[in-house]
Amino acid sequence: INPDFVTIHIIIGALSGAIAWNLITWLWGLPSSSSHALVGGIIGAGIAGAGTHAIIFGGLEKVVTGIIVSPIVGLIGAFLLATLIIRVFANKKPRKVNSVFGKLQLVSSTYFSLTHGANDGQKTMGIIALILLTEGVITTFDVPFYVILMAALAISLGTFFGGWRIVKTMAVKITQLKPYQGFAAETSGATILAVLAHAGIPASTTHAISGAIMGAGAVRRISAVRWGIGKRIVWAWIITIPASAGVSYLAMLLIKLFV
Repeated sequence: INPDFVTIHIIIGALSGAIAWNLITWLWGLPSSSSHALVGGIIGAGIAGAGTHAIIFGGLEKVVTGIIVSPIVGLIGAFLLATLIIRVFANKKPRKVNSVFGKLQLVSSTYFSLTHGANDGQKTMGIIALILLTEGVITTFDVPFYVILMAALAISLGTFFGGWRIVKTMAVKITQLKPYQGFAAETSGATILAVLAHAGIPASTTHAISGAIMGAGAVRRISAVRWGIGKRIVWAWIITIPASAGVSYLAMLLIKLFV
């Protein structure tokens, strides 16, 4: 959206759409992208609040690129890494391999958590900083330290207390992973997030790790992955932007009735 058209009401409308869609998919236990829900929210609220001319549709190219690239590359990367691990440790006892990669998962999960924060945290901080700038609390677009702390705390608490429905889908419903597969999925997902973040492409943590889990699960046999669950997840991805845009559009119309 063109910054000249941004108001506090548009931001509230955008957040309303994104939050509503996130809550719906959370209730369904489906992993969806908060980043893309926010993009849809901005589009819907922006159109309702300022018109279509306020939206920079050319900027959606990077978003679409991230939607397509992150799950596919995550899937392929995890499949190849898991295959390599199988070949390297082919003559080792399974119990020993599980023990080694059980410990290595502490490293890979930390790596993934860092890239998760690097991608999603900065979007949260950006929205808060934009609100502060719009309301004149800050005069330049610099993120105050207390905003960084708030964003980090909110993401951590949300993941810890509210993420178990989606954790169940990722950990059990898609496929059953052994430690080496979990390591491959986390490493692949984290790497693609880091690369896309460096390239300035808004990537989805959810898309990257979902694709990586499917890739790591398929290394044993294709049927080890419950592709029906994967199909539901993909449909949730596809409708995230239009659904959140629709909700935020309605939210913005409601806001305009009272301001």
